[in-house]
Amino acid sequence: MPGIDILSLVQTDTEALRLRLQTLTRQVATGKIGAVAGDIAPQLARAQSLGSAMSRLDTYGKVIDRTLGETQASQTALKQLQDIATQFANTTAIKLDPSDTQSLAFAASAAKRALVQAGQLLNSQYQGQYLFGGTDSANPPVPNAEGLPTSGLATQIAAAVATLGGGNATSIDASTKAIAQSDTAGVTPFSAFVSDPATGLAEGRRSIPTADGQTLPFGLFANRNADTASNGNTTGSWARDLLRGLASIAALTPAQAAVPQDFRQLTSLIRDGLHAASDGISNEAGALGLTEQQLKTTQDNHAAMRDALKGQLAGITDVDMASTLAALQQTQTALQASYTVLGRLANLNLTQFLR
Repeated sequence: MPGIDILSLVQTDTEALRLRLQTLTRQVATGKIGAVAGDIAPQLARAQSLGSAMSRLDTYGKVIDRTLGETQASQTALKQLQDIATQFANTTAIKLDPSDTQSLAFAASAAKRALVQAGQLLNSQYQGQYLFGGTDSANPPVPNAEGLPTSGLATQIAAAVATLGGGNATSIDASTKAIAQSDTAGVTPFSAFVSDPATGLAEGRRSIPTADGQTLPFGLFANRNADTASNGNTTGSWARDLLRGLASIAALTPAQAAVPQDFRQLTSLIRDGLHAASDGISNEAGALGLTEQQLKTTQDNHAAMRDALKGQLAGITDVDMASTLAALQQTQTALQASYTVLGRLANLNLTQFLR
């Protein structure tokens, strides 16, 4: 009958309005177009692609964050190592005087303490990983830092220094350089891994992925330079230069002071080696600083890209809150009117409807 048909139509429209009201209410509460992926079916593949890209950028950002923490810890260690090299090059070594054997003893004692400190700094860690150990980051690159003053390196350098006399300062300097350059077990203070030509000496620097298909090297080594070349009276490694210089000062005794001219020549060469160490460390820190700048720039670029992708994803998954609130209000009004019509229709009997 016509009345029944009208009632059925109004009921159908009312149910549709009620469902629409539920959808709009949920959208206002969540800010999302749909509760499940299927609600954005036409744009689902695009949304998933944007989400994956954002996830990758988040991962790169976390990796860069951790690496920046590691490079900052490395910079702190490098600064302290450079302070040691600079102090002994510009202060301690300059004051070495063959006529002042008492000060000589103090300098030798200070050098032994500095040897231990330098070894400990080369064993610096960040979150449980050794910063100067290459890929062998779980083990110290200087296994016995506290024993450096009596190590094979120090003992052999002391034996070479003990032969000073007769104008042989230059040959002693060459001998101490060769000793410091040695990777022979029992001579080198460095670990077997970093000293092995097949492992530590052959490997490249540790690096991290910074973007799809891109990596950036940042790792440092205890026994060789990572990103710079040392100049001057050098072994080729700022760390070896530092240990060599300190061990040489620690080996000086009144016996060497008894040959003043040779003593002065040798201590001058020692100073040159320590200057090479200081300059090498400074250059290494500078190169690492450039790497840090690259990492920060990459991180900023990732953050900007993620914001852009987030905006694109929001255009697919998020509602326009202003228009959704307006639609909610209109739907509430329409539903209320529909309920009113239903109420009136329900009160009509057949006779009243047919009049």
